[in-house]
Amino acid sequence: MGRLHCFPLLQLLIMQSQMIGLSASGFPVPPLEQDDGGTRWAVLIAGSNGYDNYRHQANVCHAYQILKTGGLKEENIVVFMYDDIAGNPENPRPGVIINHPKGGDVYAGVPKDYTGDDVNVNNFVAALLGDRSRLTGTGSGKVILSGPNDHVFVYYADHGGPGILGMPNGEFLYAKQLVQTLEKKYSGGAGYKSLVIYVESCEAGTIFDGLLPRDIAVYATTASNSTEFSYAAYCPDDDEPSEFHTCLGDLYSVAWMEDSETHNLRVESLKEQLERVRNRTGTHSHVMEYGDLDISAQKVHAFMGTNPANDNITVADLRVQPSAERELPRDTMARRAEEDRRFDLISSFLLGSEKGHALTAGRLAGQPLVDDWRCLETMVSSYEDHCGPLSTYGRKYLRVLASVCNAGIPEEVMAKAASQLC
Repeated sequence: MGRLHCFPLLQLLIMQSQMIGLSASGFPVPPLEQDDGGTRWAVLIAGSNGYDNYRHQANVCHAYQILKTGGLKEENIVVFMYDDIAGNPENPRPGVIINHPKGGDVYAGVPKDYTGDDVNVNNFVAALLGDRSRLTGTGSGKVILSGPNDHVFVYYADHGGPGILGMPNGEFLYAKQLVQTLEKKYSGGAGYKSLVIYVESCEAGTIFDGLLPRDIAVYATTASNSTEFSYAAYCPDDDEPSEFHTCLGDLYSVAWMEDSETHNLRVESLKEQLERVRNRTGTHSHVMEYGDLDISAQKVHAFMGTNPANDNITVADLRVQPSAERELPRDTMARRAEEDRRFDLISSFLLGSEKGHALTAGRLAGQPLVDDWRCLETMVSSYEDHCGPLSTYGRKYLRVLASVCNAGIPEEVMAKAASQLC
């Protein structure tokens, strides 16, 4: 079919939409500013790269579309994504990213604020703090310049691991560093009025449990508790659409986003959304909440805006499976087996326990993963210096290294053990 050249008609439609308050998509245009005079800000970050991790960048792109439709200004939404999915040779729909088997393109129009190696811990912290002076690389320079009347939404999607959020370059944002950044941003209420953070990762509860204060106006929800995996959704076994061989989304993430798209967010509270997400996530993982729980009574609209066209449509249940992946190559299986062997020996030698026990022995609820976060960073560095970077699979073993710290084992002992193992 040839392209229709209908500029006069388009111009007329735009004029009509302006008169009746419609956007170009046909939906009523929501107010851009907060009812209380504050402004909405958002940081969206996908902490991975590679086509097998398609779902994380798809989640972030989808989240951007929701916020933009909800009325947030583009200059107030900071997007971090590696941007290697839409044009990836493995993508069966070149230039397009979807987050639902029957969904449309969520990639179009997403700003490329920080891509490639600019997606890193330093730039994320700088953007959240609103500190352009500490930015590195060639990003857009966009940061969160929020003030005491403003509301900030932060969304992170990746594999994560005990006490850490990953980045595409292999570095980690440690839980303690994130919480300290939030405390600095709050600074007695100068940096925002309230901040909401949604975290999609395995063992995401370790990011906040026992760490996030209740007096800095932060409300956090996570896809999983401190000891369990989070789950992927819309995966290849569903055969819909059949040409994809990677998962299109994550269960917790797709649940909150599809809920946001189908409800009046001026009416729905954060707590109500949390419960709906919990219901859809079911027993696959336990969706948790931390921080200032009073904020959960606020309406979602305060952070995400809302599409006035939304109504209370009932959304079909998600089909889910554990982070599905293609059959692993032999070399990948061999690398995983080697990481298993190393940490089995570390557990036995330094902790006097079997690997499995060291992995499952959690701390009491309300206690942080580790008492000395500097020790954990040092233990990770010691391991990686001698044995190479931890793989996504191997991140689960940070719990073993945390146990080494909590047991008071000197750092030089760990370094010696790693050097002998590798």
